[in-house]
Amino acid sequence: MALLNFRREPEAPTNGVVTAFLEGFSIEVMPRTASKIDDFRPLLPKGTRVYIAHIEGTPIEEMLATAKRLREEGFEPMPHFPARIIKDEATLNDWVTRYKGEAGVHQALLLGGGVKHPAGSFDNSMQLIESGAFNGFSRLHIAGHPEGNRDIDADGGDRVVMEALRWKQAYSERTDADMAIVTQFAFEAKPIIAWADHLAANGIHMPIHIGVAGPAKLQTLLKFAIACGVGPSLRVLQKRAKDVTKLLMPFEPTELVAELAAHKAANPNFGIEAVHFFPLGGITTNATWIADHTKG
Repeated sequence: MALLNFRREPEAPTNGVVTAFLEGFSIEVMPRTASKIDDFRPLLPKGTRVYIAHIEGTPIEEMLATAKRLREEGFEPMPHFPARIIKDEATLNDWVTRYKGEAGVHQALLLGGGVKHPAGSFDNSMQLIESGAFNGFSRLHIAGHPEGNRDIDADGGDRVVMEALRWKQAYSERTDADMAIVTQFAFEAKPIIAWADHLAANGIHMPIHIGVAGPAKLQTLLKFAIACGVGPSLRVLQKRAKDVTKLLMPFEPTELVAELAAHKAANPNFGIEAVHFFPLGGITTNATWIADHTKG
């Protein structure tokens, strides 16, 4: 019986369309993953927006230290503010004040958060916006879900989500804050394109920063995808898992990014403005993939 020859799949050739699509990308870290990186400067372009995920139980001091470090290394920290883990308005105002004072933060991602039982009175990002705590911030991002979110619309539809997006669209139009929708990751381009077009058809014109899972082992991606509620596009990974010749190779977002980039190039007014990476296989691995696909 011949041994299977496990080889890395050939890279799709880098082209100007992909390079342009990846321009202005952002990436997400947690304090514990950021602490494993000695210096971000060799990995990311100066000024890159780096989201800092605030997982329930993470001390605010660790979040602040990560934001301060990123600022000092020349990046733009954007901490998460998950409504359901914030105890009260005093806590929210304290966090905002400390982020601004200690790390020069003026951008934030506001989201409900994946916690079932709120720690206090905050339950969603609209309440965070209405609190006034973020008045004066130059940029506010909100969460989007190309494959739906059953935590919000239990019936699998999008009525509640669309109502919230219309409220946020109206807010963006009457304030000076730059607003955008940053999404959960998915693995198929066509449903993402259909979702973005659906938003536009319903009057939602905030720019979309599309979530993309960075290169990772297939098992790792499957674990995170299931935990994060990724929908039908999960079949891309499940199909790959059935092919033993690909099981041990890392899964890379090359095909997804190339298809979205081509669509954006052909349709300049298409709603996706930027790519946001979830470095599930490691920050260095993701940064290397980006560098390989943005070479001239």
